[in-house]
Amino acid sequence: MKVLGLASFRAAAALMVLALVPAAGIDPAAAQGASGQGASTRGSGLPLPRFVSLKSGRVNSRIGPGVNYPVDWMYMKAGLPMEIIQEYDNWRRVRDPDGSEGWINQSLLSGKRTAIAAPWQRGKSATIDLLAEPREGGRKVAALEPGVIGTIKQCTGEWCQMTFGGHAGWLKQTLVWGAYPGETIKD
Repeated sequence: MKVLGLASFRAAAALMVLALVPAAGIDPAAAQGASGQGASTRGSGLPLPRFVSLKSGRVNSRIGPGVNYPVDWMYMKAGLPMEIIQEYDNWRRVRDPDGSEGWINQSLLSGKRTAIAAPWQRGKSATIDLLAEPREGGRKVAALEPGVIGTIKQCTGEWCQMTFGGHAGWLKQTLVWGAYPGETIKD
């Protein structure tokens, strides 16, 4: 499946979306929005972009909003945070933590907020401190490896209270992918 480079994949996906419009039974104006070329968004009426998480441990990401579009990627991690960037009917165009985009049916997404600790630091030897209270220099509860997924309990706009493998504590909001800078969240 992921064989093409990102630039060539996007070009090929846009062509496939337009080529599959009649087979998918989607009107051409909606397909233009689905391919990212237009401003057409339909669906929940909730704000875009927004974060959600995967409900299941096996979720197909497709190149377009419908089951007639080919599967581009399969996600194998329940709870993985995803960013919804567009809606069409009951399909959501999402972006994953690595920046890859695709379409997932809304039934496979959850409003439960999760986040990844500093995924941009994966592969580095440093760990991230999970703190007992939301302040610099607080007592360390656990050392997290970059890329670990946790559940968000709340975010203040500067700090997020999260749970990672049974350890609860606080992280600077700038160290998580799954909450926007300055966003407040209450579980």
